[in-house]
Amino acid sequence: MLWSGWGDPAKAAPLPEGAAGLLRDLLGVRTSDAAPAELSEIAVPAPRLGAEALAALAEAAGGTAHVRTGAEARIRHTRGKSTPDLLRVRAGEVSDAPDAVVLPGSHGEVAAVLAACAARRIAVVPFGGGTSVVGGLRPEGAAAFTGVVALDLRRLDALVSVDPVSRTAVLQPGLRGPRAEALLNEHGFTLGHFPQSYEWATVGGFAAARSSGQASAGYGRFDDMVVGLTVATPEGDLDLGRAPRSAAGPDLRHLVLGSEGAFGVITSVTVRVRPVPPSSAYEGWRFPDFERGVAAMRRLAQDGPLPVVLRLSDETETMVGLADPGAVGGDLPSDPGCLMVLGFEGEIDPRARAVLRDAGGEPLGAEPGEKWEHGRFNAPYLRDALLDAGAFAETLETATFWSGVPDLYRAVKNALIETLAGSGTPPLVMCHVSHVYAAGASLYFTVVSAQGEDALAHWEKAKHAANDAIIAAGGTISHHHGVGTDHRDWYAREIGPLGAGVLRAVKDRLDPSGILNPGVLVPPVPQE
Repeated sequence: MLWSGWGDPAKAAPLPEGAAGLLRDLLGVRTSDAAPAELSEIAVPAPRLGAEALAALAEAAGGTAHVRTGAEARIRHTRGKSTPDLLRVRAGEVSDAPDAVVLPGSHGEVAAVLAACAARRIAVVPFGGGTSVVGGLRPEGAAAFTGVVALDLRRLDALVSVDPVSRTAVLQPGLRGPRAEALLNEHGFTLGHFPQSYEWATVGGFAAARSSGQASAGYGRFDDMVVGLTVATPEGDLDLGRAPRSAAGPDLRHLVLGSEGAFGVITSVTVRVRPVPPSSAYEGWRFPDFERGVAAMRRLAQDGPLPVVLRLSDETETMVGLADPGAVGGDLPSDPGCLMVLGFEGEIDPRARAVLRDAGGEPLGAEPGEKWEHGRFNAPYLRDALLDAGAFAETLETATFWSGVPDLYRAVKNALIETLAGSGTPPLVMCHVSHVYAAGASLYFTVVSAQGEDALAHWEKAKHAANDAIIAAGGTISHHHGVGTDHRDWYAREIGPLGAGVLRAVKDRLDPSGILNPGVLVPPVPQE
């Protein structure tokens, strides 16, 4: 992956023609004269780990070839892929680079590395695809440890087994999305999990962050797919999942799902799989406004027929064309309405069309849906191009019950607009709904503005205001990005003091020395 941006450098592209003028005219964006730092010129701090610690890590991981202390390896494992993460690394700021990158090749080696680190008080940051956008790879309190290692799981990249009778498969955590899908396809199965990070994120990351894919309406979230987990912790192993469901006490699988590497390291995941569908069909619909589009989505989610893919862009996102990143920067329509994309396996269900017509929708044919399907993993590349052009672009998301969607949408949008405009960088705020349930839906916001004199300070203020608005409006602080360090304090407000205490108790039992992803997910003890 590109060290200073997203994905495959060969797929990077400049902004579409006309987009730079749009940014300048609407938002006052000006291209910066400062070029990003060169990888070879970035100075990393001297590693804090001594020869004895490095030798112990090498023995645990299967040899010195699996412990890396070079500058490039450490830079590539510094933080994640949020816009603040990228702006810092583009400026050459890597003061929190890990002291070493360790690449174990088995469950036993992961456990041995954790034992070695616990004995020496070395912090451990589990690392899959490096795609976190909420500070999940940005631990806190490094000075309290003798060093920090990034635990890169890329060597655990096998499809271990397939059970065609039960339709389950055992996957190792270092498998990236496309490779996992290709291996399952060879057996006639699909996982059906296609988040926007699909090309680079890993199976372990999907589980650790409770990922949600673009086909969640049909396949469910990743945590819905998981039926078993193996986890290495500093205190021993967890082997969870003897049956699809159980009444044998609380389901500890859900203690691991979403734990973001703070409780243990996932070393295998058993998932349910489905036969590869013979075909898929996508199409677009136009609704006159966001409210009526949301109402139509709710009808499909509650009464059916439910598509595999169902997403709705608000008026601003539709106008800009973000559902088709290749079209951004073109002529702006005078009355765009709201674009809905739906997808079915096989043919489009005519009953769905009837529901959408009755709800006020206008059919647009297959082209909008097929364009979205073709470019659905391209938005992060567009973000990089916007940064290159001097713009600031970032996303955030939440979810709530259907009755709360209108108020949550307005509250978050207003908080972002008012805070950024007050900082002198008036933004373009767009939103879409892309994950629906019988009881509610997610809201995914994209924010674009000028970077201004201090882009990081402007965004921190706006993000805090948006987080406050989410909690005040009754939403969850994250639907699928996770908690990390960015959302931790608001997560504490969401679950309350007793809930935060339960998490600390689990952390203390599984990781008593606190080496696993310190500062991530688990709220600290409140200061008196």
